[in-house]
Amino acid sequence: MPVDLNIDLGELPGEPQELYALATVVNLACGGHAGDVASMKHGVELALYHGSRIAAHPSYPDKDHFGRARMAIPLDMLYESVVEQVTTLTKITKDLGGTLWGAKLHGALYHAAADDPQIAAAVLDSIVASHPDGLVIVGPPWGPLESASRARQLRYMREGFADRGYEANGRLVPRGTPGDILADPQACADQALRLARSGQLETLCVHGDTPSAVAIARAVRSALDENALLRVEDPDPTGKKPPAS
Repeated sequence: MPVDLNIDLGELPGEPQELYALATVVNLACGGHAGDVASMKHGVELALYHGSRIAAHPSYPDKDHFGRARMAIPLDMLYESVVEQVTTLTKITKDLGGTLWGAKLHGALYHAAADDPQIAAAVLDSIVASHPDGLVIVGPPWGPLESASRARQLRYMREGFADRGYEANGRLVPRGTPGDILADPQACADQALRLARSGQLETLCVHGDTPSAVAIARAVRSALDENALLRVEDPDPTGKKPPAS
């Protein structure tokens, strides 16, 4: 089963432009854990130039912890935060001649929504309110986020991670635990092929904030290409020159 290669971007200054070319889907930070209007505009321009689909990458409003710590905030506050994040990126993308394709939660919110039906409902309600035409939801291959997305008739793509360690039960090794990150590009490529061939996933992620992100993304993209396992659909190129770094 062909899979997308999605890369989390718009999170750090000076990101290599090559990552936008290697991704079939670019997940752009939209102000919760990272990013601002300038970085979103730059990321959208690069994604459009390289023909990558664009997904919002909202998170808890928590730049201090890069969105990787769960926050005990009221659901209405979470709803409003995600609405603001997705609406902002939607407008920027539209203003630049593109179309927002999907949404993938970031960090702690990704895992919280996969475990808690109330959080999943609040987040999905906010995404639908921000983009009534509907977005593709990217998330883990289990839990209430998947079931609630399908109940809302939203297309859902089950995700695996090329550059993260897995436990025996199929869950990710928690960050900060030995084996949480795979840094060797060949190991990531091998894992990507294994996950793609499982037939249980529709998209694979590489994190753009790791030091070896470019080498990992190159290896994963090459492995998927060579084995006819890469999905490329609905490119949205503008034909413009790439923006300056």
